[in-house]
Amino acid sequence: MQLTRFIQELLYQHECVTIPQFGAFLTRPMRVRITSEGMFYPPRKEVNFNQLLVANDGVLAHYFAQKEGVSYEHALRQIEKEVSSWKKRLQTQTLRFPGVGELRLNAEKKIQFIPWGKVNFDLHTFGLVPFKRTLLEKEAVEPKLIPLMENPPKDDLMFTPEKEKSVSDKPWLRYAAIGAIGVALLSATYYFGDQYLTDQRLDAQVNAQQQIEKKVQEATFDLGSFSTVEVSIKADPKPEKGVLAQPMYSVIAGSFRSVENAEKKRAQLVSEGYEAALAEINPEGLYRVAYGRFKTKKEAISLLYFLKYTLEEEAWYLEEK
Repeated sequence: MQLTRFIQELLYQHECVTIPQFGAFLTRPMRVRITSEGMFYPPRKEVNFNQLLVANDGVLAHYFAQKEGVSYEHALRQIEKEVSSWKKRLQTQTLRFPGVGELRLNAEKKIQFIPWGKVNFDLHTFGLVPFKRTLLEKEAVEPKLIPLMENPPKDDLMFTPEKEKSVSDKPWLRYAAIGAIGVALLSATYYFGDQYLTDQRLDAQVNAQQQIEKKVQEATFDLGSFSTVEVSIKADPKPEKGVLAQPMYSVIAGSFRSVENAEKKRAQLVSEGYEAALAEINPEGLYRVAYGRFKTKKEAISLLYFLKYTLEEEAWYLEEK
């Protein structure tokens, strides 16, 4: 059966691949690592296993049905059959997932996951492999010594330099220099003073414009009284399917076939303090209820890890496009 291969392929596209009634494989991004021996390890995504996430999110079954060309219900039955076989084999032997890792029971009869570690599931670093850097050795350059002349020439000069004339011999030069310095100082004072006044006028105009805009925004207007108009609006809680202006990153709490049950779950999460909302409907028409929907992946992953590892709640990650 190709179920293990489908799991490996989905880990390149999703950060969470749930196997119904068995567990979920999760990918966690790792940064660049450089060891003291000079080994360089590129960014990668490592795989973990969480046996608490057993709720079906439809990702694996939908992918199975698409690859095998069968219906969604038939794919679910095949997955359930394979999971039942895995649970029996896990009692006496090790389950191997090629390219992902191994599952076995420890002394306390709990599932222990050992990642394979040879496959990088980060598509952004595809083709990068670990390597060892080598230091460049600089060649030593010996300084060249220039020999001094042992017997410098003592030939007499063919001319005798004239004695420099002192400035004090010409007093009018001193007055001319003082006058030039004074003219330069006056010119500089005029230029920088004019520039300073110009900047001050511009700053004053900007401040005045800001004060006017602030007063206009804070002003209230008496428009008189208006007659009451009643408008009845029929709200449809069912989210419309379409292309989002930008991708949303959601932490899903569950999927429901009826919108009433989905609304009850959303109201329960809101009463518990979450900014719950209805997320994008899945391909099978199920209504997804999210703990929260975010514009950045970092916020969604932070909430997901808090729910799973701190509160031990069942949740999974969804990228809506």
